[in-house]
Amino acid sequence: MRLTVRVTPNASADTVEGCGVDDAGRGFLKVKVRAVPERGKANRAVEKLLAKALGLAKSEIRVVTGETSRIKGVDIDTEPGSAAARQIEEWMGHG
Repeated sequence: MRLTVRVTPNASADTVEGCGVDDAGRGFLKVKVRAVPERGKANRAVEKLLAKALGLAKSEIRVVTGETSRIKGVDIDTEPGSAAARQIEEWMGHG
């Protein structure tokens, strides 16, 4: 599953904030991480945060697009109907 994520680096805590919508009406998941946006540190923090929040291994979460952008495409290895997929639907307001 591919998830669009908007990242705020240098935050006071690592948190999943819920969903947002861009000007074109596309939904994304808002996350904040304490890591700085240099040398992939924020990307790794996003992967770690989402893995922990979804109960998945870090290897099952990968930032695949937007490496240097606040808007990222994140691949999540999970099956439809799984606990992780249900959590993502809840975050995005579909659950």
